[in-house]
Amino acid sequence: MLQQAPHALLEVKNVSQRYQKGGGDGHLVLDEVSMSLNENEIVGLLGRSGSGKSTLLRIVAGLNSPSDGEAIFDGKPIDGPAEGIAMVFQSFALFPWLSVLDNVELGLRAHKVSPEEARKRALKGIDIIGLDGFESAFPKELSGGMRQRVGFARALVVQPKILLMDEPFSALDVLTAETLRTDLLDLWTEGRMPTKSILMVTHNIEEAVQMCDRVLVLSSNPGKIAAEIKVNLTHPRNRADPEFRQLVDQIYTLMTKRQDPRQTQGAFPGMGIGMILPRVSTNTMAGFMEALVAAPYNGVADLPHLADDLTMEIDELFPVAETLQLLRFAELAEGDIKITPAGRRFAESEVDVRKRLFGDHLVTYVPLAGRIRRVLDERPTHVAPASRFREELEDYMSEDYAETTLRSVTNWGRYGELFAYDEAAQVFSLENPQ
Repeated sequence: MLQQAPHALLEVKNVSQRYQKGGGDGHLVLDEVSMSLNENEIVGLLGRSGSGKSTLLRIVAGLNSPSDGEAIFDGKPIDGPAEGIAMVFQSFALFPWLSVLDNVELGLRAHKVSPEEARKRALKGIDIIGLDGFESAFPKELSGGMRQRVGFARALVVQPKILLMDEPFSALDVLTAETLRTDLLDLWTEGRMPTKSILMVTHNIEEAVQMCDRVLVLSSNPGKIAAEIKVNLTHPRNRADPEFRQLVDQIYTLMTKRQDPRQTQGAFPGMGIGMILPRVSTNTMAGFMEALVAAPYNGVADLPHLADDLTMEIDELFPVAETLQLLRFAELAEGDIKITPAGRRFAESEVDVRKRLFGDHLVTYVPLAGRIRRVLDERPTHVAPASRFREELEDYMSEDYAETTLRSVTNWGRYGELFAYDEAAQVFSLENPQ
């Protein structure tokens, strides 16, 4: 007897999203993404900032329309918010003047459910999610974890076929997030959640392996599905289990794999002035190198272990590690990070030596830093407005990315004493550097 193929509740077909800017081509956020979500599964969208994972989720929710391609729910193209899809946001998104019960009933009222039925279903949802006894409480009386439970109850009472979750645990402390994850998984495995499938965005690799049946790893700038990982572990899953750790290591390896620079379209880490630079402080880079050089790593670390020890998630860890790689202070490969001789020298030197070494590497390996310094050297006044470089960056990236990139290189250049910057006048100069 042939095994019946799983029923796809959701299909995303060749979806691209481009944000227009002026008369140019705009910034490509998603590039021909295709995926499906079947009944009775949890699928995770995992990626770093710039991968477009939240944009994809908003397209599925009907909150955004794709530039190209389509999302199909239950056989029908999604055109605006679809009945049968509910969403839990990263922020608690509660109305402070409404009680827990009123907040949960809100979605039901939008669906024109009768007051009697709305009250009945809201009370049941509050009970299921673990807030029985807090029906009359207001959001200000609740902890962060309890407020997010209200968000879950509000989404679940409309009995959606698909529940969308946009990093729902990221605003919570570690213990609260773990408790809420465990409670939701218990409801899911016991069949007590009134939903057929879950699609969730996360930047936490262990969270993805703990919760999901499949993990879709998105590359960045633009977002593409780089890999699909099937998680065949039974619930409850043990983080210390060798198979669990192997999957975590596999995903770290995928996410540290070098991209072909010809395909990155200026994405970080890329080539040329058009590469997008993350906001990473020099203090964070210094502390990271010091930790890497010290015992027990002695210069080489497994990224999952280092992330655990430093309590860093991938949106914090990868920008630091990749910036150090860009500056040739470290090397990334196969889920490991290794300090270079220059990185070791930096970690073991005094402040003045660190600043000179950092400045030398910055002007050599970060094209934008070299461009700013050359312009300042060539001008008789040794002064240049920030707008001159910002506008040049906007030929390669969105305004937001241009601003982030310029701020990053400004802070790094000041630390390395390549140039000075007047924040009020927004002007670069060689006033301080010799």
